[in-house]
Amino acid sequence: MELSLEINPLQVKGLLEDGSATAPVRLVDVREPFENEVCRIEGSELIPMNSIPANLAALDSGDGLIIVVCHHGVRSLSVVNWLRNQGVENCQSMAGGIDRWSREVDPGVPRY
Repeated sequence: MELSLEINPLQVKGLLEDGSATAPVRLVDVREPFENEVCRIEGSELIPMNSIPANLAALDSGDGLIIVVCHHGVRSLSVVNWLRNQGVENCQSMAGGIDRWSREVDPGVPRY
């Protein structure tokens, strides 16, 4: 079954908390370092969008689901489209980005 391109923040939270996933869930934040300093989702890994091609081999390791996150979901969707075109199928973009995460999942994450 093919994964949809996007997943909403509540579904991501469920995957992270559930623990029943057969493979690890990896949160990849593609925002810039200055944005990551303002706020971040605990456990996420910062790989700015322009660094994604250089990290393709690490992202194409095959194990687990990659959830790509940005500010509002535009950059992450572009990254997921690019990754899938490179053959990385196990990735999804978090719809609405960290802004929506802050509104729907964790209001303790500052909005900007």
